[in-house]
Amino acid sequence: MSSRRVVYVVGSGRSGTSTMSGTLQTLGLHVPQPEVAADATNPKGFGEPQWVVDLHTELLARSNVQVSDARPRAWLDAGRLSGDHATRERVTAWLESQLAEHDELVVKDPRAAWFLGLWRACADRCDATSSYITMLRPVTEVVGSKKQYYDQRQGDVTRTAAWVNMMLHTERATRGEQRRFVRYADLLADWTQPVFAIGEAFDLHAVKTAMANDIAQVHKFIDPSLRRVTLTWDDVQVPVALRELAQETWEVLDGLADEGGDTAKAHEASDQLRVAYGEMYADAEAFAHSTTLAQRRTAAAEARRPAQAGPAEGTRSVADRVPHSVRAIVPEGARRGLRKALRRER
Repeated sequence: MSSRRVVYVVGSGRSGTSTMSGTLQTLGLHVPQPEVAADATNPKGFGEPQWVVDLHTELLARSNVQVSDARPRAWLDAGRLSGDHATRERVTAWLESQLAEHDELVVKDPRAAWFLGLWRACADRCDATSSYITMLRPVTEVVGSKKQYYDQRQGDVTRTAAWVNMMLHTERATRGEQRRFVRYADLLADWTQPVFAIGEAFDLHAVKTAMANDIAQVHKFIDPSLRRVTLTWDDVQVPVALRELAQETWEVLDGLADEGGDTAKAHEASDQLRVAYGEMYADAEAFAHSTTLAQRRTAAAEARRPAQAGPAEGTRSVADRVPHSVRAIVPEGARRGLRKALRRER
């Protein structure tokens, strides 16, 4: 069997994906360089390859999908690009260049969930085994953290719906693959338990042979205070039906992190929740249909307005600004002469 391994760290943003990626990197797995630079929202670093982030940003723009998209059909729109031959060739070439230097890679980016089929196919082409770590954090904490650190244009309802959409489809996309679910709280409390279990399950040489100094560095890297936002449903304002569905989703996913919890019964529950969410979203779209049509009409009217308005007042010549009733009684020859004179003055 090939010794090549690609570990994809997935899950919603603000769920501890950066902490997991940084931990594996410290133990010896390779995060392709250059990395996304640390900032105030993530002072210890993101553990994200810049090339991967740039690729996903491009693909999302091409498929008209947001990083946190609440639409169930967004998975179909993004999925079309996963089968694109040119895109697969491009990703395969990049992945092969990285695996030529390092046998064990960590690829982490919250956007990656939209393109897991693409990455799995490309890893297969490179004779590499794909594994998946899905980070779990209560939806209320994710929503609160995003509200604190990210774009304020999205509200609690949209962020909660997007979390449900992303997490349920990520579970479905990784089902049947080599995978583990890890609670962010467990990672902060005692990282050695979930991480060394992953090392054995995924046969990661770097983790299984980690030296004492590497382990000590991870202890320094992981800071329990990183869990800076701890909200409950009392702090997140969403409709009761969405809150209940999101809470059920969290309970099912949370159970997958237990030993022996990744069962057919849990998969069936996840499928039922995914269907229920799709129906809820379809109802919401139907309710908002009139608003959507009104916005389209407004946008179309605004697009037509510049063309209908004609040239701006400042761009029209003095001759053109003369009232038509006056111009009509001026001989054509005189009008031509006036225009030439005005052009010479300018």
